[in-house]
Amino acid sequence: MSVAAIDCGTNTLRLLVLADDGRVLRRESRIVRLGEGVDASGHLAPAALERAFAALDAYAGMLAGLDVRAVRCCATSAVRDSADREAFAVGVRARVGTDPEVLTGAQEAALTYAGAVRGLRADVGAPLLVVDVGGGSTELALGAPGDPAPGAAHSMDVGAVRLTERHLHGDPPGPDEVAAATADVDAALDGAVAAGVDLAAVATVVGVAGTALTLAAGLTGARELAAVDQAVLAPADVTRLVGELTAMPTAARVATGWVDPGRADVLPAGGLVLSRVLARTGAARFVASVADVLDGIGYSLLTAPAAPAPPIPYSPEHHDERYDE
Repeated sequence: MSVAAIDCGTNTLRLLVLADDGRVLRRESRIVRLGEGVDASGHLAPAALERAFAALDAYAGMLAGLDVRAVRCCATSAVRDSADREAFAVGVRARVGTDPEVLTGAQEAALTYAGAVRGLRADVGAPLLVVDVGGGSTELALGAPGDPAPGAAHSMDVGAVRLTERHLHGDPPGPDEVAAATADVDAALDGAVAAGVDLAAVATVVGVAGTALTLAAGLTGARELAAVDQAVLAPADVTRLVGELTAMPTAARVATGWVDPGRADVLPAGGLVLSRVLARTGAARFVASVADVLDGIGYSLLTAPAAPAPPIPYSPEHHDERYDE
């Protein structure tokens, strides 16, 4: 028997299937840009819904061949911010047989933390800050490796797609555009500190999802997630690479060979969020983690073991995409 988790994010729509013993049976990802235009319009675009539903159709076909006892489908920033929740819910229900849960920012942060911390294999210093730079929002969760839940968490309405649509219109973006986006991120981080996330106390930043994993791939030279997962990097190197990518046109980012074409246009904005988090924390280390909110959703469906479960290593043979978000 197995369980299935579906994460309907602003930029990607993802599937994770776990055996009842926690083994990863399947991990899939599709870039669908569900949140296209939502920041300005407050609505999910028809074309975006079509792309999302096509991905769900594919996932439903995969699940039909597996012995799945439970499915949990969660939606995040794009659906949170839209007035089209019911139309989205009807489409999800018709395809995977369950209603989507629209997570609050706090719920998303807690699930991200649960997934990332359970997947940690690197020896990290505490306190650690799990950072999930999504398409529409960024989740921050502060805690220690052995903690089952974060001690403090906050969701910020800044993300790779949202900031790109608001500010980064040039290709590459100009200095004034970057400055405007930076001001948005810094204001959001001020809000996180006011909400109780002590950025100054952070020793290690754990970055999850597409932006973090793509930057880790660029710095390590790795082209498979198994090699990128748990990479330990210097924050200064991450910030330097963000600057280099921001100065490139989109086509040049794609030409690197390690930037997904579906992410290339929004990578500077995502990188900017991550680099500002690193600057504000002053953390000594940055760790890239494949495990994230999707894993947290999946683990929530499993029966809690009597003893702490060992970390589940990433299995590249069960994945069809690189560097998810």
